[in-house]
Amino acid sequence: MILRPATLADAPALAQLGSSSFCATFEHLYRPEDLSAFLEQVYSESAVAEEIAGPECIHRLADEAGELIGYCKMRHPSWYVEHSDARNPIALGQLYTAPGRTGEGIGAALMDWALDYARAQGCDAIQLSVFSENFGAQRFYQRYGFGKIADITFEVGQHVDHEFLYELRL
Repeated sequence: MILRPATLADAPALAQLGSSSFCATFEHLYRPEDLSAFLEQVYSESAVAEEIAGPECIHRLADEAGELIGYCKMRHPSWYVEHSDARNPIALGQLYTAPGRTGEGIGAALMDWALDYARAQGCDAIQLSVFSENFGAQRFYQRYGFGKIADITFEVGQHVDHEFLYELRL
């Protein structure tokens, strides 16, 4: 497995992995029309390409023999800056592995990269949102020292999820 930056050529595979990973975990929670609208907004090839090309997000891909098996993205400035007194927080979003690949160390490698990246950028905190009922993800983040700092919401179409905002001070 290698970790590498995303390029515009990765947009189709990244959109597919994001969508399949999200659906594998959360699809059962949403009405089809809410899920469809959300997937188009967040995981369409054009939306992913726009993020890759833009200045606010950086994607790090986990690649195994040319196959995309995981990724994460960092956003600066953080989406959640108003919830903390950190002076220069960065957000970690969509730390995803391919369905069926959880537990293989992919997420840990991406998290290690994210921590190193945030420190290299001079950030004093990493913030992330995690679904209130995604206990496995919560345990994963807690192992790295993340703790809950706020209750927030996450919208998928008309559906509103209860989320926890986690933060790790660097």
